[in-house]
Amino acid sequence: MTTRGSIKLGGAVAAIMGAGLLTGAAAPPVERDAPVQPVVVELFTAQGCSGCPDANRTLEAVANEPGVIALTYGVGYWDYLGWSDTFAKPEFAARQQAYRQALKLRNVSTPQVVIDGRRHLSGARPPELQAAIDAEAAARLWPPEIEFRETGDRVGVGSGRPPAGGAEVMAVIYQPGLQTVEVRQGDNRGQAVRHVNVVREVRRLGDWTGRPALFVLPADSASEDNVVVLIQSKADRRILSAARRAEPRAD
Repeated sequence: MTTRGSIKLGGAVAAIMGAGLLTGAAAPPVERDAPVQPVVVELFTAQGCSGCPDANRTLEAVANEPGVIALTYGVGYWDYLGWSDTFAKPEFAARQQAYRQALKLRNVSTPQVVIDGRRHLSGARPPELQAAIDAEAAARLWPPEIEFRETGDRVGVGSGRPPAGGAEVMAVIYQPGLQTVEVRQGDNRGQAVRHVNVVREVRRLGDWTGRPALFVLPADSASEDNVVVLIQSKADRRILSAARRAEPRAD
């Protein structure tokens, strides 16, 4: 797993990650523990796909692991069998197709798991998925920091080395927890299909050039724990850094 260490952040990073300002005199470097970088596990699934409920359960089993961000995207490839997926959107299929191109795959599959945008699994068998999560947890060193502002409406991204072709900052808006859909037609007719952390929308916040910057979060995501921010390579789609907004504290 990722080890912890000490990282020095310059004045510009301290300003953006602390006070949230892009101006002002440079401050002395401060030492912080290197963040434990979460692994992003994206499942592309369909309610009308006979093999997908098993994959959904596999994702559900790892969703609460420390250091894992699990996300479910509905796709509509199987709607022709008689059941229209209630969570599918064309942009989710487009995201899966972008991974197909980046990973140089001949076709997409359903279900399909993409781990950190770097590797994929057709289906979601527990041993293979856990091995991929463990491998990715140890792979990234010193990712750019992501910090949500206390107001909940902005997110700060620290400095780092951008990939060739540049990177973009994405906000993934999702419904946390479990949802169950009663499927009435198609291959899964009569089944109650469970989903965890269902994605509702993916929004691009802007480019990340390697310099500290602030980004405005979608207005309808300001009060709930339902946002994951990704820094993602434009060219090969690998995820450089990710953070989930912390759960609100109980009074």
